[in-house]
Amino acid sequence: MKNLQQKLIIEQLDKKIEQLHKIDNLIIPSEGWVYSIRTAMKMSLRQLGNRMGITAQSVKEIELREKSETISIKKLTAVARALDMKFVYGFIPGEKSIENIIEKRAYEIAERIVLRTSMTMQLEDQENSEARIEKAIKNRAEEIIREMPKYLWD
Repeated sequence: MKNLQQKLIIEQLDKKIEQLHKIDNLIIPSEGWVYSIRTAMKMSLRQLGNRMGITAQSVKEIELREKSETISIKKLTAVARALDMKFVYGFIPGEKSIENIIEKRAYEIAERIVLRTSMTMQLEDQENSEARIEKAIKNRAEEIIREMPKYLWD
């Protein structure tokens, strides 16, 4: 990593994200959370609307917007509050952590750079062994991870 502060930020985020992995297999109800929770509690649109200070029609629109993924975090937070719940959201990295995402990307870039150089050397009859190429990729990836250059996400 370029500096310790950046590394610390990533470690702290990865710790927070680690807790979200527990719900990685969570299936969102097909009608959305608001509708599902409201109907499970046998709460009418009007009753939830009264708790939020809005009309029943507005609650229905909220449920439709949640289902179509066009609702705001602010609105979902207000609904949660009206349902005596806490709204949470987060991101779960496909690679399990931010650090792993950076590492994967660094290796992809390193491989591209090293293989391009290796191809040039091969054309000049200075071919490298596979082991040497792998070591070069590993070294280059470690350098990219340490430096976190701007081109990392290009």
